[in-house]
Amino acid sequence: MEKSCPIPEPFRAKAGTVFFLAGLFLLNFMARFILAPLMPFLEQEIHITHAQAGSLFLVTSAGFAVTQFASGFVSSRLTHRKALILSIITVGIALLGLGFMRSLAGIRLALIVLGLAAGLHIPSALATITAMVRRQDWGKAMGLHSSAPTLGLVLGPLMVAALMGFLSWRMLIILLGVFTLILGSAFLAFGECGDFPGDAPKPAALKQIIRLPSFWLVILLLIMAVGGSVGLFTVMPLYLIAERGMDSTSANTFLGFAQISGFVAALGGGWFADRVGPKRAMAVLIAAGGVANIFLGISSDRWLLIILFIQPVLTGALFPGLFTALSRIVAPNLRSVVASVAVPIAFFIGAGVFPALYGYLGQTHSFSLGLVLAGGFMLVGPLFAFALRFVETDQEGC
Repeated sequence: MEKSCPIPEPFRAKAGTVFFLAGLFLLNFMARFILAPLMPFLEQEIHITHAQAGSLFLVTSAGFAVTQFASGFVSSRLTHRKALILSIITVGIALLGLGFMRSLAGIRLALIVLGLAAGLHIPSALATITAMVRRQDWGKAMGLHSSAPTLGLVLGPLMVAALMGFLSWRMLIILLGVFTLILGSAFLAFGECGDFPGDAPKPAALKQIIRLPSFWLVILLLIMAVGGSVGLFTVMPLYLIAERGMDSTSANTFLGFAQISGFVAALGGGWFADRVGPKRAMAVLIAAGGVANIFLGISSDRWLLIILFIQPVLTGALFPGLFTALSRIVAPNLRSVVASVAVPIAFFIGAGVFPALYGYLGQTHSFSLGLVLAGGFMLVGPLFAFALRFVETDQEGC
């Protein structure tokens, strides 16, 4: 399929379109992680352990990783716009199915489908944004798009805290599925971006990418960031309830309001990355986020709530710089390819393996130990950030 690349424009001219893509990303993310604040209710109903609960996110991340790898083949045949539509509509359908599943096996099946559908979004969204927005505004555009997960971390727990007294956890998931289908239909009707094909990960391109040291460094940084934020979030309700003695409503309310600071920080993180450069921004934020995660695990109850509000600021502001760096380690024609390889590896480990590990440690030792280990891992992040090498000619377009 012949490409018809958009002309890069200032962020102000494309802010509405980026906002629309961020909305898709928000529901995509909430669909994958809404089970985190619902996990105490799910554990009680279907009688599963902490380890089995953590493994559910591994199942979702496995499906997510598969289609992340394959997204280049999909977008090269459909265009990025159609890949985004396919993703959001299928996510909505998978949520409806999840709401009706009664067994652990059925829930796992629905989560695999959900992960497969969700995996198409990020590579096509990143390729679309970097093609239509001029390079000097990438930090702002990535900041807006990357604020979607942190907003999801706010809305998910607060929605559970507000509605679980009136709805079952199944009905809440079905309601989220309906909203997802509505927004997907709106993008189908009004979305006017990404109408150009992606690049399938050809063996020559993959060989070129995996030879880059910066490619592996970005993956390590993404694993740290995802595992220390999203991965950690998956077990925070269980940690606050099982180890810190909170009731479910209080835990989800505190957790949701605490994540508001992360949402604001994600928007500011794009400005910070543009201002000081993505390497310096990543180095400062990932080290500070690691320290915050360690203190989440060792603080007394008095300090826990304070750290709970500080930690999302640091991890939320980290992602714009990371995604900007991901787009700058290769030439434009390889951006969607590198995203379709790097992001699934990072999310499979950070949002799949890490929650399973947290759940295992929570069952055999303590969730606190998992938080401390994740924070310690993040403290070596600055070394990787400063070792990154960007392409000499930082071109715009697709």
